Amino acid sequence: MSEPVVLGLDFGGTKIALAVCDAGGARLGSVTIPTRPAEGARAVFTRTVAAARELLAGRLPAAVGAATFGIPGDGGVDLAPAVPGWEHLALARELGAAFEGAAVRVVTDVKAAAGIEAGSGALAGCDPGLYLNLGTGLAVAIVAGGVVLNGRNGASGEIGYNLRALADVGVPPNGRVPLEDTVSGRALAEGAAALRPAAPHLGAALDSGDPAVGRLLGAFVGELAFHLVNLAIAVDPARIAVGGGMVRSWRHLHDGLRRALDAAVPYPPELVPARYPFDGPLRGALALALAAV
Repeated sequence: MSEPVVLGLDFGGTKIALAVCDAGGARLGSVTIPTRPAEGARAVFTRTVAAARELLAGRLPAAVGAATFGIPGDGGVDLAPAVPGWEHLALARELGAAFEGAAVRVVTDVKAAAGIEAGSGALAGCDPGLYLNLGTGLAVAIVAGGVVLNGRNGASGEIGYNLRALADVGVPPNGRVPLEDTVSGRALAEGAAALRPAAPHLGAALDSGDPAVGRLLGAFVGELAFHLVNLAIAVDPARIAVGGGMVRSWRHLHDGLRRALDAAVPYPPELVPARYPFDGPLRGALALALAAV
């Protein structure tokens, strides 16, 4: 009888990461595919399952752990505009049907990453700790007593919906610009691309020395700092760990955030990159699957 394996999936707004591990946690293989959100939820899910089966190479997973943007529930994934129709995809049920007999665990991606950072990463031993995700979107997770705070509806830390100005008070989300639309990796990349269309990627635009890009970055860091400072005052964390794709531009982010925290927070926390800045959600998904086994 072959040794059991587990499958981990990280559904992101721009890419989907997949990995297979043995029961001891040793990674046996991994692959990344583009999300292609314009194709819609069903097509995205079908391509992911096909990629997973190819990665499994005929093996049947004993468990599947999946991390996703949005808030997964029984009937779909709430707060998930990145892929049209994702809100109607019953992810856990669909994965159970695709991998019959496997135990299935589904979690929000940022909370999966925060759990890994709290267990063996940059937030280990921090009580409380704060995980800030700067990827395609924007969210945080609060870790207290080694446990990631979930919230009544699983939506704790969804600061991408934060109000940006006093004029936003009392205005529903569809009548205002939520924070994530201006402070996220996607928003900064789009703004930089408009200013430096020849730059091959965001990092190149930020390194270009273009004054207009510098002003764009300054506004981005300033607004992010405003919300991070208020959150740090409310939570009083020992440390803030930052993960997500924008950690590649850490040197452009750190100083502005550090100055803001030192200036305004009564007890300024440490500010560090996450130990697993780019694959935390996938590691968290694999941990869930391993725990299920």
